[in-house]
Amino acid sequence: MSVNRVDVLLCCGSGCISAGALKIRDKMKEVLKEKDILHEVNIIETGCMGPCDYGPVMMIYPEGIFYKKLTVDDVEEIVDEHFLKGRPVKRLMMTENSGKVVTATKDIPFYKKQVKVALENCGYLNPESIEEYIALGGYEALGKILTEMTPESVIDTVKKSGLRGRGGGGFSTGAKWGFVRSAKGSPKYVICNGDEGDPGAFMDRSLLEGDPHRVLEGIIIAGYAVGAEKAFFYIRAEYPLAINRIKLAIAKAKEVGLLGENIFGSGFSFDAEVRTGAGAFVCGEETALIASIQGERGQPVSKPPFPANKGLWNQPTLVNNVETIANLSTIFRKGAEWFAGMGTETSKGTKVFALTGDLKNTGLVEVPMGISLHDLIFDVGGGISGGGKFKAVQLGGPSGGCLTSDHLDVKINYESLKEKGAMMGSGGVIVMNDSNCMVNVAKFFLEFSVEESCGKCSPCRLGLKQMHGILDRITKGEGEPGDIEKLEKLGNTIKQTSLCGLGQTAPNPVLSTIRYFRNEYESHIKDKSCAAKVCTALINFSIDKDKCIGCSLCAQKCPVKCIDGNREKKYTIDQINCVQCGSCMDVCPVKAINKIPGMHPLMIAHKQKLKFNHSNLDED
Repeated sequence: MSVNRVDVLLCCGSGCISAGALKIRDKMKEVLKEKDILHEVNIIETGCMGPCDYGPVMMIYPEGIFYKKLTVDDVEEIVDEHFLKGRPVKRLMMTENSGKVVTATKDIPFYKKQVKVALENCGYLNPESIEEYIALGGYEALGKILTEMTPESVIDTVKKSGLRGRGGGGFSTGAKWGFVRSAKGSPKYVICNGDEGDPGAFMDRSLLEGDPHRVLEGIIIAGYAVGAEKAFFYIRAEYPLAINRIKLAIAKAKEVGLLGENIFGSGFSFDAEVRTGAGAFVCGEETALIASIQGERGQPVSKPPFPANKGLWNQPTLVNNVETIANLSTIFRKGAEWFAGMGTETSKGTKVFALTGDLKNTGLVEVPMGISLHDLIFDVGGGISGGGKFKAVQLGGPSGGCLTSDHLDVKINYESLKEKGAMMGSGGVIVMNDSNCMVNVAKFFLEFSVEESCGKCSPCRLGLKQMHGILDRITKGEGEPGDIEKLEKLGNTIKQTSLCGLGQTAPNPVLSTIRYFRNEYESHIKDKSCAAKVCTALINFSIDKDKCIGCSLCAQKCPVKCIDGNREKKYTIDQINCVQCGSCMDVCPVKAINKIPGMHPLMIAHKQKLKFNHSNLDED
């Protein structure tokens, strides 16, 4: 058999690997060998292609066909129909919202409004091949810089580009480099911050997995600009694939002379190594990260002095986020003006986001700064999944804030999001439909911050626990008048007095949900009701006797045996003993059991009786 040369780009990022990409690779090699065309098909294991909800995914060239949600059972059909007969398998291809099959990757709605800069090569090359990276223009910027530019002119170019820190702070990258360059002391260091700990965030991981040489090239450029001799990649240990690929990139770069002594014959020498973090969220803060690299407990320290003057081992140190560094090679290849031509007046270029939550298209995206929330959620993200309605979006992870449908026209940039009570953060975007309780959402994010607090300063260590305790009472139906005001006062105090960014931003989810969803807090406290039917203590289950067929399945499944009845009397639920687990609702064959918002009157009376009895005991 013969077939025209085919290139198969198979996504082998962590998401697709977990969905079975490696099994698909092995099966395809097996089928190709059986049909004697293995030598005609080039299988390239790439990094993340973006649409994670559709994984495993692959692209077939030269046609540019995109296949989604693949299984091992699909492989033989693809080989027979597409490779041998030239007929793409339409049932596996992406479609428009209308259901029309999309025949070219560039026309897929998910990609139409994206502009790839940091993600330029992700999904299009083998991340373990330095040759492929060089073929796509890799290390070209570094060569030009080391042979034609001074460190000062490099810093000036970065300033002109308008690049700001993509890790959440949004500080001018060029200005930060200038501070390190002018700082006294030697040696100087560069740190690539890959300690990505936000729930739902995977931007840095995908860049390190999918295009490690781009990040390595950027860190060498940064080292040359600030006068550093060595770089450290600080990557959390939960990212084994990212760690392995950046280590391999370092080794390959050293082999060909792009890292080490006298790079490009310029006289500039530079080294790099990887340090792994133990999963502490606080180590994303630069001073805590530095302490961790030094083998100390990862706790932040007061600033000044800033790391630019006294950082790693008390030497001048530059700390930049993975995405920030990933922009550099493209800026120097295409020009500062080109990069600054995208975005808004104060927020230039593009931003990588991890879209998660109740969306049709979850995944990794890169869009120009200034795109509206509406376009990000409904055009790129495809809108709300499961038939629900958009309710809120959490931007900036546990340090960010929730925005509502009233903010869909907001243009995404550092200033506009902060003004509305959210933040850019590192790029985590969690979209929520109307089945979510915003009090419970605030409690979830605050619980994360409480767990991740290093405990060094009192406002964060004690204040966040106090806030969480109040939220916990509210979601259990024990909220009291004045609780909302207590949350606001505590939150603002913690923001103003905490030592580092974790404590200074941790109250944001609570304060923003109070700002925009105050009615839900009031309903939980005054009416003892959760309209979204999420908070188990504020809902009750009721059996519709007209629908009940007396099958007894609910009573059999109930873990606390609080359901009683028979075929004649039908079944009822003892509300005082019910634990609101929902098991009865899950097994009812006729959907006779309903979830009703609001604490059952019997339960309210029971709680009041218990409270009265406890108060009498206290008096005695």
